[in-house]
Amino acid sequence: MGACARHRAEPSGKGLGVLAYTIGVVLFALGICVSIALHEAGHMWTAKKFGMQVRRYFVGFGPTLFSFRRGETEYGVKAVPLGGFCDIAGMTALDEVKPEEAKRAMWRYPVWKRTVVLAAGSGMHFLIGFLVLLVMAGSLGLPNLDGDPKVQAVSECVRDVQDREQLAEFDEQACGPGDPAPAKEAGLRSGDVITAVDGEPVADIGETTSLVQEREGPTPITVDRDGTTVETVVDVERIQRPNLDEAAVEEGAPETVTVGMIGVGFAQYLQYSAVEAAPATVMFTGDMFHRTWNALLRLPERIPLVVESIFGAERDPNTPVSVVGASRLGGETVQQGMWEVFFLLLASLNFFVGIFNLLPLLPLDGGHIAVTWYERARDWLRKLRGKAAGGPVDYSKLSAVTMVVIIIGGGFVLLTVTADIVNPIRLTD
Repeated sequence: MGACARHRAEPSGKGLGVLAYTIGVVLFALGICVSIALHEAGHMWTAKKFGMQVRRYFVGFGPTLFSFRRGETEYGVKAVPLGGFCDIAGMTALDEVKPEEAKRAMWRYPVWKRTVVLAAGSGMHFLIGFLVLLVMAGSLGLPNLDGDPKVQAVSECVRDVQDREQLAEFDEQACGPGDPAPAKEAGLRSGDVITAVDGEPVADIGETTSLVQEREGPTPITVDRDGTTVETVVDVERIQRPNLDEAAVEEGAPETVTVGMIGVGFAQYLQYSAVEAAPATVMFTGDMFHRTWNALLRLPERIPLVVESIFGAERDPNTPVSVVGASRLGGETVQQGMWEVFFLLLASLNFFVGIFNLLPLLPLDGGHIAVTWYERARDWLRKLRGKAAGGPVDYSKLSAVTMVVIIIGGGFVLLTVTADIVNPIRLTD
């Protein structure tokens, strides 16, 4: 319906672009490290709250860079910033514990307390993701998922555009004195929400665009301006635009089409007031959880596409990425000034890790939770039959299954890292 609503600041030189990209990669990697540290902190804080003994809390793996002891817990940082761990005494009955630790061994605690401790890591990921989105809601804005026809920018003019490249490079400075500017001349403003076109109510951007493209000449348009209904008449201009239906073009349809335009760009992101931010974030978080769960269910069918991309096929943007790929995308978002996408990636990654970690597979936290509740259900059934409670599950009997999960997980990581190096997903071609 007009020029692109959002203009990105271009780096003044290649050097600045590389610097911005590097900063983005480092910031995203740092965000991942902080998320991991807080994941382990979630286990530690809840374990301490219930009286369990936490021996060590470390960020990273490998040689210890530094550590200190406070109370009964040793805290420290290791050389390789890939992960971390929280060492709780007696997580399973097979773990060795000192005599003084025996009474506070984790496996001796009630099922619900162990469940809280085990789920606290994922809980921290969910909290991080929610807080990132909450800050976005009041600052950068959240994605306009419902397609509300809220005007973000009013163009200086509308002009014929022959192809996609011209459309992407549309520069309002090229507007001439005689070029029409329907929306601007009609007094439409940034922040207006279009509610009706030519008397027909509209609910989203798609409906609004469709109705405007069918019009020509003076057309009544109703907008909501800060809670007040405003009626205006916009002189819809008929101009040429590239036909975005590629399939139709391949079948012989014209490459350009003539459509009605008024010269507005709709908001891709919606900002919220302090009162509106929390409810909006809750709604968006629910939507993101739904999308993340669906992506997780589709993960197996995406694996062949990742393999094909390693051997030269085009990389599907919907295929999974590793930490390497996510960090590269983070670098590109900063390089292009797309901070909204940067923080959305970070929130999405935390939601994905949080959900994945709760899958009932050892050695994931969800696997330990499943074993814990298996013990509880087994003991309940034994009690119904007048039998004493059984002992703790022998984890050694589950070692084969655990090893299979580790091998599959390791293979998945290796596969995605390889794809992200040889054929990474990019924001732009």
